[in-house]
Amino acid sequence: MVGVEGRLVATSRGRVRGAVGGDVVSFRGIPYAASPIGALRFAPPRRPAGWSGVREAAQAGPAVPQAASRLELVMGRRSPDWNEDGCLTVNVWSPLRALEDETPRPVLVWFHGGGFSSGSGGWDWYDGARLAALGDMVVVTANYRLGALGYLYLPEIGAENLGSQDQGAVLRWVRENIAAFGGDPRAVTVGGQSAGAYSALALAVDPRTAGLVDRVVLQSGPWGLQPQAPDKAAEITEAYLRLLDVPTGADAGRALRALPVERLLDASGRLGAQLARPGDATPPMYPVLGGAGLPTDWQRALADGALEGKPLLLGTTRDEMTAFFAFDPRIRSLTATGAQDVLSHMLGAQSAQTAQSAQAGEVYQRYAARLPEATPAQVLTDVATDALFREGALKMADHHAAGKNATYVYRFDRRPAEDEHALGATHCCELPFLFRTFDSYRDSPMLGRPGDGERALGRTFATAIAEFVTTGSPSDWQPYAPAAPARVRHFG
Repeated sequence: MVGVEGRLVATSRGRVRGAVGGDVVSFRGIPYAASPIGALRFAPPRRPAGWSGVREAAQAGPAVPQAASRLELVMGRRSPDWNEDGCLTVNVWSPLRALEDETPRPVLVWFHGGGFSSGSGGWDWYDGARLAALGDMVVVTANYRLGALGYLYLPEIGAENLGSQDQGAVLRWVRENIAAFGGDPRAVTVGGQSAGAYSALALAVDPRTAGLVDRVVLQSGPWGLQPQAPDKAAEITEAYLRLLDVPTGADAGRALRALPVERLLDASGRLGAQLARPGDATPPMYPVLGGAGLPTDWQRALADGALEGKPLLLGTTRDEMTAFFAFDPRIRSLTATGAQDVLSHMLGAQSAQTAQSAQAGEVYQRYAARLPEATPAQVLTDVATDALFREGALKMADHHAAGKNATYVYRFDRRPAEDEHALGATHCCELPFLFRTFDSYRDSPMLGRPGDGERALGRTFATAIAEFVTTGSPSDWQPYAPAAPARVRHFG
């Protein structure tokens, strides 16, 4: 049945036809939830309608409505391809042999990053074909609602961590359907990068989805970002509604569902500009603590043993925060005093101002002493990289390994040979290496011009991740032990 016409697979809602490419069959743009339009905008995900006949699955569905990414200057620009109608879809890459024999393959369900405000699992950046072939495994990517459409906090109309609820619906779709694609629904690794990593961990520890997750891969999760408190989220919602001239109360849902989606995106942009502060990478709207999909923060979840028994692989890049700071003239021009003021805000507004300033000064001086040739911006970048990404990753690894759980930790160190903007190994830089989609990152400063060395590094990195997904134990990688930096594997 395999040939130029592709491969037919029967899902719970209807048959789909994939496209054969080499040793992999790709199935793109399969609905896992109904289109979030009309009455379903700002509503929890619903099962999609079924279809008769065969649905062609050669092309990814549209992205979720969104503005341009904050990281376009780092990763490269994308042409807008969004549409609210038909955006909640999954993409599946299956080894051809998995559809021909009766041996189910392990599955990787991977969620894209983008600060809960941009991205798409259907973009060619995240094409899973090479990874599926390399690991002889099934790879799944997905879209989930973003920005106000995904994280507006208005529980009275049903709007509560909708993006997180979408992700849970993806896992339930995988449990129900992945066997038809040659995957093993009882061997599912959930992973992601940045906001996708934050989401993957939430899925792994939330009682409503934890049973659907067997292993976890976390790339550059912003672990220093605390979930949004409900009262703070409510304040931001009120500010957003004012920008739209939408009254609060029972009619808010009706008004929001009647507006053109472009108006919603425009107001999100204006809200972000109002809330923006130098050095603050916090998105205006993101998962709310206690809401659907996020019953508690990751620290409490780990302390309560919610991740026990699940093998964990996690890591960071060496210079995460250059992605947010390198192109910001407000950061580049900081004096030492200005950098300490930014750091004081980063440390949290709950502290008394004098104590907060003193702590910021102490932290800044400690890092500056280690980096005697660094500018204030570079010192601040190093502090922020540790505070937002690395410290939390190591605390998580220490806790998980101390419980005798299989734990693997990496740091991605490769920097482009021509590094005009001093990005180093910045946030997102490992993505072309994981998926080996180098040609899709045209004019990307974080990648530069990849050669044979980069392609070999990509194979090494992707092989390690694939071995973890398929066996739980990557070869040539010593498991992490608490407070054992020598056991952090460095790539590049």
